[in-house]
Amino acid sequence: MAPSSVFRSTPAKVLGLGALAGAACLGYAAGIEVRNFTVRHLEVPCLQPGADPIRVLHVSDLHVTPNQQSKLRWIASLAALEPDLVVNTGDNLAHLDSVGPLLDAFGPLLDVPGVFVLGSNDYFAPKARNPLWYLMPDDGKRNTSTPQLRWKELKLELSQGWLDLTNTTGSVEVNGSTIAFAGVDDPHLEYDDLAEVAGPAPAWADLRMGVAHAPYLRVLDQFAADGYDLTLAGHTHGGQVCLPFKGAIVTNCDLEPARAKGLHRHPADSRPGDPGSSWLHVSAGAGTSPYAQFRFFCRPEASLLTLVPSSR
Repeated sequence: MAPSSVFRSTPAKVLGLGALAGAACLGYAAGIEVRNFTVRHLEVPCLQPGADPIRVLHVSDLHVTPNQQSKLRWIASLAALEPDLVVNTGDNLAHLDSVGPLLDAFGPLLDVPGVFVLGSNDYFAPKARNPLWYLMPDDGKRNTSTPQLRWKELKLELSQGWLDLTNTTGSVEVNGSTIAFAGVDDPHLEYDDLAEVAGPAPAWADLRMGVAHAPYLRVLDQFAADGYDLTLAGHTHGGQVCLPFKGAIVTNCDLEPARAKGLHRHPADSRPGDPGSSWLHVSAGAGTSPYAQFRFFCRPEASLLTLVPSSR
């Protein structure tokens, strides 16, 4: 073959291999990883000396539709972890008929002490859009034009056993420790009312925890400044599509991608014991929009956080 023929065929081969690799990645992201559920196990040193450990199940961004049988079975399996406390940071729903199947899947977890807040996808039905939108920086547009989901029913049912933290405070006794909570409605929709929960975290509590759906910096800053020891949030989907060695590309809020999931400090450069700082756990969640059902290097998850006494 003449050199010119080799030269002409090389770009076509490269493009063909690139297309094949892209198709393989898409097939894995949409056909395998999106259903490859896992439980992350983390230890958080935030309790008072001598306190008994507390096992916290953090669930978020389930985005349940009634036909997602594998996801519903996995949610039901979480009860076997025997948590001492459940924290649900919202975006449970993705369909008008999801409340019943979701509650059935929670099952015995509803009898465990718990707290919850809602997210935007509990309030409004998902909207069809270009899947590549999930890889773009937040454009400030919010979906409030689609039909409302059955969020009132969801709140009523969850409130039978769990504490509703919608722009309010409260407390729960767990394993001999009193946990004081502050929670806000979804910051992504700007439903959060930080003034309602502002002020020093209760000194009488053994542990102080902030809860929000979306980890916007204004919320994290206030909870840390007010003295909350740990803040739990979701919303980011861990980036949903991540790159090897780099991780998340976007977070769909103003939190930096490096903290899109997992356990971190807030502010990011703070250390345990620093005034005005706290632990932050962001769940990558276990679902996606039904219009963008793919994950890449970001398995769907729940987290079991074992809270233990701190060394400070």
